[in-house]
Amino acid sequence: MLYWALIFLLIAVVAGALGFGGIAGASAGIAQILFVVFLVLLIGSLIMYFMRRA
Repeated sequence: MLYWALIFLLIAVVAGALGFGGIAGASAGIAQILFVVFLVLLIGSLIMYFMRRA
């Protein structure tokens, strides 16, 4: 998931540098959503790991 977030971020940066504002905005939005989902899953996984150890 983090891999795809970074790919969309790279697409947004390249599109923004080339002047494609719409594509850059959409790619940045997708990257942001994927990163938040990644963080939620990471935190959930860590909580489950530490609860299982206890």
